[in-house]
Amino acid sequence: MKVFKFGGASVKSAKAIRNVASIISLYKGEKLAIVVSAMGKNTNAFEEITEALLSKNERMFITLIDERISFHDTILKELITEENNPIYGEIRTLFSSLKERIDQPIDKVPDYYYSAIVSLGEVLSTKIINAYLLQEGFNSLWKSAISLIRTENKYKDANINWEVTNDLFQKNLMTEYDEVDVILTQGFMGHNDEGEVTTLGREGSDFTAGIIAHCCNSESVTIWKDVPGMLNADPKWFDNTIKLDSISFREAIELSYYGASVIHPKTIKPLQNKDIPLFVRSFIDPKEEGTTIHSNTSKDHLVPSFIFKQNQLLVSISPKDFSFIGEQNLSDIFLRLSSLEVKINLMQNSAMSFSILIDEDKVEIKELIALFDDSYNIKYNETLELITIRHYDDETLERCLVNKEVLLQQLTRETARIIVANK
Repeated sequence: MKVFKFGGASVKSAKAIRNVASIISLYKGEKLAIVVSAMGKNTNAFEEITEALLSKNERMFITLIDERISFHDTILKELITEENNPIYGEIRTLFSSLKERIDQPIDKVPDYYYSAIVSLGEVLSTKIINAYLLQEGFNSLWKSAISLIRTENKYKDANINWEVTNDLFQKNLMTEYDEVDVILTQGFMGHNDEGEVTTLGREGSDFTAGIIAHCCNSESVTIWKDVPGMLNADPKWFDNTIKLDSISFREAIELSYYGASVIHPKTIKPLQNKDIPLFVRSFIDPKEEGTTIHSNTSKDHLVPSFIFKQNQLLVSISPKDFSFIGEQNLSDIFLRLSSLEVKINLMQNSAMSFSILIDEDKVEIKELIALFDDSYNIKYNETLELITIRHYDDETLERCLVNKEVLLQQLTRETARIIVANK
């Protein structure tokens, strides 16, 4: 059995969904588990709906839902030729149930509503695509991720209960292949012990594909993207990018950790643990080879890879009592940062200062200063850029630092990480 994952860009319109069906048809007779994200930018739209509900802004809530109804209805009418197809009733029921929430009390934590509402994007996309596949003669089945993926009792960014999840896949998914060839399920979502919807984090559909492959001992995972494979840099920032034909699991994890956006960081581990290859291929040119990610490390060093993170904030923390930055101070600093759920992109310490680099939009600097004001002095630089180069050399360093002022630089055998400001 193979696992395919199609993201929002690959299912954003009726034309795109027909393309997905044509890709699936290339694998006629094979057993496929297909993970699908919400269509286009629907995740963002359902986040806005959640915010409107939590603020009890009924007018905005209904308006936003009506926009989603219109969007999905347009795609449905282009795809499904029979007006009495049951999919129309299923979609209407989902949206009617959503609208009814405005009249119900808000008696649970906000993350409960986030997961219950935002995950509807994946439910809608998989139901519509499965209805189209059935119409076109595919032997397919829609399956709810709620029956498959068990998480901890946390609604958002939930961790997987692997033992229970593995049992659920054996019982609720693998047995279905006796009757069908293609099973569609939702990325991004699961359920807790109470059967309530949970979510795995933004862009978590890649992770869902990895979970399925791990639990079902799949032959491979293919993530279908709008790029020819994994590139050595984001084409938005870098000319003459090079496709990485083959990299190792380790290299993929390193690139994901540093901010490469093609693969969700959590996806690799469950595949590496069972040596299941991951392919990144283009849904625009589905017969092209793409990138292979596997256990072989022999080609990792052949092409330098570049990752750019903009809008960075460099914060330097120094004890007011002029003491050294030692284990006790570091423990205190990390504890305080943890209370704000600060994600550190880079860190470095000297005798009397500890510096961290964080995303500017993920922290309120005044709140951060107030958090440390009793014992520490804070200095900071805004609007910086973090450049990460895997397998760098002098030429690549020079190329990236033209018209840049270097504020901090860390070099290891394989990786250069440089904080810069524009001159």
